[in-house]
Amino acid sequence: MAKVYYEQDANLEILENKVVGIIGYGSQGHAQAQNLRDSGINVIVSELPGTANYAFAKSHGFEPIEVALLVKQADIIQILVPDEFQAELYKKDIQPNLSAGKAIMFSHGFNINFKQIIPDQNIDVFMIAPKSPGHLVRSEYVKGGGVPCLVAVFQDASGKAKDIALAYGKGIGGAKAGIIETTFKEETETDLFGEQVVLCGGVSELVKKAFETLIEAGYQPEIAYFECLHELKLIVDLFYQGGISYMRYSVSNTAEYGDLTRGKRIINSNTKTEMSKILSEIQDGSFAREFIDECKNGKQNFKRMEQEGKDHPIEVVGRNLRKMMKWIDSKEV
Repeated sequence: MAKVYYEQDANLEILENKVVGIIGYGSQGHAQAQNLRDSGINVIVSELPGTANYAFAKSHGFEPIEVALLVKQADIIQILVPDEFQAELYKKDIQPNLSAGKAIMFSHGFNINFKQIIPDQNIDVFMIAPKSPGHLVRSEYVKGGGVPCLVAVFQDASGKAKDIALAYGKGIGGAKAGIIETTFKEETETDLFGEQVVLCGGVSELVKKAFETLIEAGYQPEIAYFECLHELKLIVDLFYQGGISYMRYSVSNTAEYGDLTRGKRIINSNTKTEMSKILSEIQDGSFAREFIDECKNGKQNFKRMEQEGKDHPIEVVGRNLRKMMKWIDSKEV
């Protein structure tokens, strides 16, 4: 079983005389910065002038500064820009301004695990990764709670890296829910695997293929949309609340019997074999190299596939149907 840390295991006083710098005021950045500040920590942030996130930071009372200046001023530097920008940013603006005794940290281990960032030996390198979107990190903190986090230490130059990491985790509220110990390798590989085979890739393709099957059989696209995409939220919410067993308890006997007898015909040993191949591509760095090369080449394939997804009939039908659902805070790209 994993080691889990709680409030009594973390000492917020460790951060009392330190400056925490947050690079990137996006989903995680805005939440972590505000939570730390509300916990009494001295927080500074960096964002690009003229961007929405820059204005967002200003609206929350921060005065964003350039990355190089933040790194010089901060003792702990949390890097929360997208994965594909971190290595260049580190080489250009972060590493030249780091000095012995400082710490860099992440909420995802991609660039450390795949050696896109190779830190100097005289700094601490650790991770606090909230297991939720930033808006939930913030809202649960405001309510007096927190969301579970992961903690990992990659490099312990000071001998106190885990203590500092746990203090940070407590500062954003994570210790109230529990901070689970892991490694950069485990966090990175399991995170990518989950995204690719279930949460994003697997679910998206399952929904689209089911939708296409109904359309090709002559059913109306609006009905197919409801059955294959819209109602998925009902099932996911049941998963979220009580796992697979609670979902099966909550649906009809007809639905549960169909689940128990037909599910394995869709997701079977062949699917699991392909999952293992995808995991191997993550573990050996093939996926990381492919993604990095794609970004270096201007994301041409990325943008083409993204547009193809937006043009899929299920998206066209969905945009129209969501206009009927006044209770949904509809988000259109």
